[in-house]
Amino acid sequence: MRQVRLAKDAMDRDWADPGLDLDTVAAHAGYSRYHFIRAFKEAYGETPGQYLTHRRIERAEDLLRTANLSVTEICHLVGFSSVGTFSARFKAWTGLSPSAYRSRHVGRGAALIPGCYAMLWAGGFRSAPAPARADEQRNSGEAR
Repeated sequence: MRQVRLAKDAMDRDWADPGLDLDTVAAHAGYSRYHFIRAFKEAYGETPGQYLTHRRIERAEDLLRTANLSVTEICHLVGFSSVGTFSARFKAWTGLSPSAYRSRHVGRGAALIPGCYAMLWAGGFRSAPAPARADEQRNSGEAR
């Protein structure tokens, strides 16, 4: 049970990582993927995939209510790589499309957080690689 709990903690921590998949989480617990699915479902009542999807959708609900970001931006911020999959799963979980959810819940409280701040907070901005220095731009075969 301890290993399953540690794997669940890893999902809670890294929920936005699109590379977080069943094999990674099962390896974190030290189980085969199939044994992990059974153990996780027995402990928490849903499969690891369902749990991770629900976790991501909860975060998306929060961003749709509070941030001035497009549905596509939110989709990628919460760890989905496909807007179609995100929209279908969001609607299955909430009963509303992401756009309809936003329309229903926005305007009931504080103003939306500007998208640039929400992206910065969520780690959506990736820093550009530093420009190479002139002495590093030489061919690798050049003598120094």
